[in-house]
Amino acid sequence: MKPILLQGHERSITQIKYNREGDLLFTVAKDPIVNVWYSVNGERLGTYTGHTGAVWCVDADWDTKHVLTGSADNSCRLWDCETGKQLALLKTNSAVRTCGFDFGGNIIMFSTDKQMGYQCFVSFFDLRDPSQIDSNEPYMKIPCNDSKITSAVWGPLGECIIAGHESGELNQYSAKSGEVLVNVKEHSRQINDIQLSRDMTMFVTASKDNTAKLFDSTTLEHQKTFRTERPVNSAALSPNYDHVVLGGGQEAMDVTTTSTRIGKFEARFFHLAFEEEFGRVKGHFGPINSVAFHPDGKSYSSGGEDGYVRIHYFDPQYFEFEFEA
Repeated sequence: MKPILLQGHERSITQIKYNREGDLLFTVAKDPIVNVWYSVNGERLGTYTGHTGAVWCVDADWDTKHVLTGSADNSCRLWDCETGKQLALLKTNSAVRTCGFDFGGNIIMFSTDKQMGYQCFVSFFDLRDPSQIDSNEPYMKIPCNDSKITSAVWGPLGECIIAGHESGELNQYSAKSGEVLVNVKEHSRQINDIQLSRDMTMFVTASKDNTAKLFDSTTLEHQKTFRTERPVNSAALSPNYDHVVLGGGQEAMDVTTTSTRIGKFEARFFHLAFEEEFGRVKGHFGPINSVAFHPDGKSYSSGGEDGYVRIHYFDPQYFEFEFEA
């Protein structure tokens, strides 16, 4: 399994995301550049330039017309995917931590950090109403008083958003009224990443408490736990197998300088039902910050603290592999 190495960032990767068809891979990092690549051969298609700070999050809509990015320069920006033109600039009071399009691609949500005296908010904009964007007035703004949101995704059918907090709590907010529909606390520390399954019926969370957990996306009922020895920064579900991939490693500041020659930071594969680890892929020279499965399940990508993105195409053995319970 020889990886394709993507070198387009000077700082550590913060998020990677495939579009729905999987022909494009979007990558953002702690530098101001947003890159888009062809996933089949790792060729860079282009960049979206305009941000002036670290970019924390990226999302593409259903038909890959628009790209949404959120940055530490206190802005959330909307881009034309094909031309790279900036279509909208939404200014905020603090850094934008998470962002996402709903299923129809008409409504966007993003959450801002609690910093410099401002509290954490989730804002919702309807892109069909230009006045909201021109006046920078979201149609709904949900305050989060207790603990800031560190990861958020749209729930099934765009009726709610699922948000993970610094405290380890999970909340489901209604996209209509903004009220908290469900609240659970299964993790003991910060939730770093949330990713839905292909059919949106369940999602996996990655947490600093060294575990990744599987939940039902409507009831938020906890179903499975995948345990490791290190903080988990990202987790993704395979679209066609009962597999989950975890990326993590020590905190960036705790990484020692030993054995940097071989990339010893591994992506770890677990079986979804049996919660057993069945494989590891080495390669990164720093903790893995983001992992994503290709929508066809035949490859996956990982982005690391080392600033590289690696696209791995699975060997035939992976598809013939039978798990011995």
